Amino acid sequence: MRLSKVLPLALVNFASAAIYESFADLPQQTFDFVIIGGGAGGNVVANRLTENPAFNVLLLEAGPSPEGRLNYTVPFFSIYLRQPGPLDWNYTVTSAGLNNRVITFPRGRLLGGCTCINGLGYARGSVDDYNRYATVTGDLGWGWDELQLYIRKNERWTPPTDHHNQTGQFIPKFHGFHGVNAVSLQGFPSPANFDDRIAATIQELGDEFPLNEDLNSGSPLGVSWQQSNIKHGFRSDSFSSYLGPEFINRPNLHVLMNTQATRVIQTSTNPVEFLSVEFASGPGDLRQRVTAAKEVIISAGALETPKLLMNSGIGDAEYLTSMGITPRVNSPQVGTNLSAHIAVSLVYNANTTQTFDQIVQNATFRDELVTMWNQTGGAGPLGNSYPSHNVLLRLPDDSPIFHHNTDPAAGPRSTHLQGTTQNGAISLTASGYFMSMPATLLTPTSRGSVRLTSNDPFAPPLIDVASLTTEFDIFGLREAVKMTHRFLSATAWQGYILGAAASTNLSIGATDAEIETYLRANAAPNGHVVGTASMSPKGAQYGVVDPDLKVKGVKRLRVVDASVVVSISLTLNESIYRCAHQPYLPTGSTMTTTYLVAERASDMIKATWQ
Repeated sequence: MRLSKVLPLALVNFASAAIYESFADLPQQTFDFVIIGGGAGGNVVANRLTENPAFNVLLLEAGPSPEGRLNYTVPFFSIYLRQPGPLDWNYTVTSAGLNNRVITFPRGRLLGGCTCINGLGYARGSVDDYNRYATVTGDLGWGWDELQLYIRKNERWTPPTDHHNQTGQFIPKFHGFHGVNAVSLQGFPSPANFDDRIAATIQELGDEFPLNEDLNSGSPLGVSWQQSNIKHGFRSDSFSSYLGPEFINRPNLHVLMNTQATRVIQTSTNPVEFLSVEFASGPGDLRQRVTAAKEVIISAGALETPKLLMNSGIGDAEYLTSMGITPRVNSPQVGTNLSAHIAVSLVYNANTTQTFDQIVQNATFRDELVTMWNQTGGAGPLGNSYPSHNVLLRLPDDSPIFHHNTDPAAGPRSTHLQGTTQNGAISLTASGYFMSMPATLLTPTSRGSVRLTSNDPFAPPLIDVASLTTEFDIFGLREAVKMTHRFLSATAWQGYILGAAASTNLSIGATDAEIETYLRANAAPNGHVVGTASMSPKGAQYGVVDPDLKVKGVKRLRVVDASVVVSISLTLNESIYRCAHQPYLPTGSTMTTTYLVAERASDMIKATWQ
């Protein structure tokens, strides 16, 4: 099921001479900066660089604009953005640990990237996550305190659409109120009995599930209200915020849509530079080129960035030769170290008719809500995302898994396990009324890869997420499921939850063996993927980019997206890298982390050239 209505509400008109549909319309072919990819990373950099009127910037985006597209604007309709379609890269992934299933992996192929299709959750992770980035990269600027400036440059805390009293649901001192991208609490309440049941669970089981007034304080442990990138009932993505009407008409900002970069081309050997970008609209179309006078910035995302680097001759030299690509820069870890949060759906039959399932199942009711949303400027349940609360916990320090596995969390404030409470099911085919609480492992130790299927830049990559291929990951996700079962064992849920839905087929109280079987058949990476062009200390012979995000061995080429986020730590020496590295995923939303990376990167780029 996929809605296809065109949004009738009069939105801001983004049409401008700054946005181009055709290469022939570009005013020139040389720019100070060429940015590849208009997602969470690229749109931030494009915005911040063009604050300097002396900088001329071209942003290349493979897809079209989301403007006027209902599903990409209504927050609740993110449930319709999980299937293949024309505005998606239509990737599939696999893993031996997931029974070698071929799993659909949505990624936004449109201006705004995954910020236009995700579940809108705004979660930074912990103080410990960022302080570890600073430690292992040797750059204190990646630490929590140092990034506060960029948190506030990014975030504009916005009152919820229904203007309810926010006391006790967030802590203002931890937030920015004058940034670019909106963050808010739910703007339409769940039925009182649902939120009351969560409050009662916290009261009854508070030793394990304490209330945390703000998951974005840097100490996210406990049960917190959901915070989302929503502005007055509308999705707040990197397109509508960083390329919003107050920015898009800058005369030095140029955006070329429906244009996929195929290679960055070496323009100098001493020093090594890649300042020319080749691109085309499609596989059979004429390849065109533009040139950067100062830098090329790759912001194509954790899956397309390594593919683009390899197609450009930057990667493992032996592997590139085997694929028929001339090696230019030997960088063996391009496309390795892929790390992704792993999640599993848990859906239960609910003894109520007051769930959001009626929106999904009743087209007439849904159309009435669309009319309300249009006429009121975002009011009603469609202006919400579907989770109500986050449950974030650590594994106990005396867990048996730590007898022979190092704790992969960054520190005592970093979470291992996540559950999200949902007053309904996001399935488009189920009939009935449900309560969902999907479980996620936020600190996986499995490491996957992105490889090429051919030397055709338009061929999809081969993505092995490697999920559930380590002992820790099997244990950790199993414990996340058991955590949700304990949460739902509270008195408040008795008589409300009527057992597992047919899609789940896993009872509360299932054995470890039953849970593991269910996980291998049903778990999937949740879209938070990082690490395929990872940061490492300046001068290190491992990793792909330095802490300033410049590609190692190359001048004037940077990567600014989620692919840089995993920092590699070697405990002995580089020769045993593959068995000694640790995964450093943020224990929050990778979109949120990418915004902060891009904000800081923008200042580093400015400092180089101003």
